[in-house]
Amino acid sequence: MRIDYHMHFEYGSYDENWVKGFFDAAAKRGVEELGITEHSHTFREFEPLYYEDLILDDSFIGDFQKKWLKKNKFKYGMKDYFDFMANLKLKYPVKIGIEVCNFKNQSKVAKILENWKFDYVIGSVHFLDGWAYDSSEIKAEWENRDLREIYEIYVKEVENLAASGLYDVLGHPFNIRLFKYIPNFDVTPYLKRVAKALKKANMAVDVNTGTFYRYPIEEISPYPDFMKIAKDENLPIITSSDAHKPEDAGRFINEAIEYAKSFGYEEVATFDKRKRTLKPLG
Repeated sequence: MRIDYHMHFEYGSYDENWVKGFFDAAAKRGVEELGITEHSHTFREFEPLYYEDLILDDSFIGDFQKKWLKKNKFKYGMKDYFDFMANLKLKYPVKIGIEVCNFKNQSKVAKILENWKFDYVIGSVHFLDGWAYDSSEIKAEWENRDLREIYEIYVKEVENLAASGLYDVLGHPFNIRLFKYIPNFDVTPYLKRVAKALKKANMAVDVNTGTFYRYPIEEISPYPDFMKIAKDENLPIITSSDAHKPEDAGRFINEAIEYAKSFGYEEVATFDKRKRTLKPLG
């Protein structure tokens, strides 16, 4: 089965004429089922958590992130999303998901999520100690950071997400490679810690092509070293394009499938009302 389980409508609006393009593009690429995973920063319910966690001072990082929070964020309530998706479900093979950032206070996340019946929930590390490390506008900050420290912080964030028990999938694992800052030390212990945390939490791995076509690293996440460990731990996978624009839906999904198969994967995880089912891959 070909699925694309990680994509976002946020660059447009909840308009069926616009989102139709996602389904059309995915269908042309042979994708049989889509999952929409709007970012948590789409929803007003999550707004206070961003202001609690992000660096928002007058520094280089803080100045950018204050502006970022004011641009195209928190424009819908969760009910708007579920109402819109209910209509799409009548027309398309689509699942209702969400991608939640790595907030420190997971109990507050739980309070928000408990009111809504998602098909699945992705947890993703988007911030390292309040710094949006994947934002190209502030990528210069990478020059000020120690890579060992970055890997340690990243892994601790994953462990915190996994320990909460709130998530079905880890989004784009180890995309901290996205700007081509490659460690010259052995990262195996960090990879194994993440795999162990996911195994304990019964979470799947997001095999995500977004880092291939949207970032300098030009590789599918997770990169091969982690994929080997994920397969050794028998962690299930989803495949995704991380599309933010209609034309990117399903982009390089066939390559993601072949990539996963090269590590011995033969099944892909699908979800319905938080229940996971494994189906033949491809």
